[in-house]
Amino acid sequence: MNFPKSVQINEVVLRDGLQLEKKIVSVEEKKLLFDQLVKAGVSTIEFGSFVHPRLVPQMANSGELYSLVADEYKELSLIALIPNLRGAEIAHSHDVKEVNFVFSASDTHNLQNVHKTTAESLKELKEIQDFCLKKNILLSVSIATTFGCPFEGEVPVERIKSVLAEVIAIQVNKISLADTTGMANPKQVYDLLIGLRSDFPGQKFNLHFHNTRGMGLSNILAAMEAGVDSFDASLGGLGGCPFAPGATGNVCTEDVVHMLHSMGIESGLSLDNLLEASKTLTKIVEHETPSYIRSAGPYNRKYPVPTITK
Repeated sequence: MNFPKSVQINEVVLRDGLQLEKKIVSVEEKKLLFDQLVKAGVSTIEFGSFVHPRLVPQMANSGELYSLVADEYKELSLIALIPNLRGAEIAHSHDVKEVNFVFSASDTHNLQNVHKTTAESLKELKEIQDFCLKKNILLSVSIATTFGCPFEGEVPVERIKSVLAEVIAIQVNKISLADTTGMANPKQVYDLLIGLRSDFPGQKFNLHFHNTRGMGLSNILAAMEAGVDSFDASLGGLGGCPFAPGATGNVCTEDVVHMLHSMGIESGLSLDNLLEASKTLTKIVEHETPSYIRSAGPYNRKYPVPTITK
């Protein structure tokens, strides 16, 4: 097996993780969580999104959160998700330096999500890139439903390649491939990534897996075997897409880091501090999370031997 020596973890709990929560998380609570993530060594954080607050009310205070953390953590990569050009303009009004434009490889999901076809979003991407270049904003792209669409089913590989070719031509900062509703399987992930890395040599990919059907960690293993070393993850395994039926949480950050460390792969993150942050998260959202490691503890935890009474 050919795994990388180190892996980059991009934390998305403050955006993807919280966007479906019933409790509206205050900016003070988000800042507390943010500080603990930084203490754990997280260097790349998707802190929120600039979407209409009526659609995703959890993200209404994203600009306020950015104003609290931007000056204090200038060395970090702080990313805002945007669904359109208007989102980029709002990000610029808050002096945000990095944005991530998301659209779907499948038309049906893209129409549900942003009310545009994939082709229309690709056209808008060019306008967004023009705007970002003028305003000195770093633009990345996430392609949702890369591994399957909840409405259309399998998305043809040739369509993925066609969409990617257009995105690569625009020369964005980073390209993420997203398994929006957890439809991917390890063989599919490996085969697709091997093909894409062959067709687009030199292009690096970040992957965004959901654990909807319990295959998130195995999909990360398959992607690493295919040469990928950058992944999104969400503290506690929270998350999901408001516009995709059944899209439960992302792969859990502490579970991913535990897996990597037990395999001798570096992440640059402190598992102990992540577990402390995960404990804070459960208090904030007022419910337990799908985190295996928070529940069971690390593999090397030693328990006292029970006393046998006669």
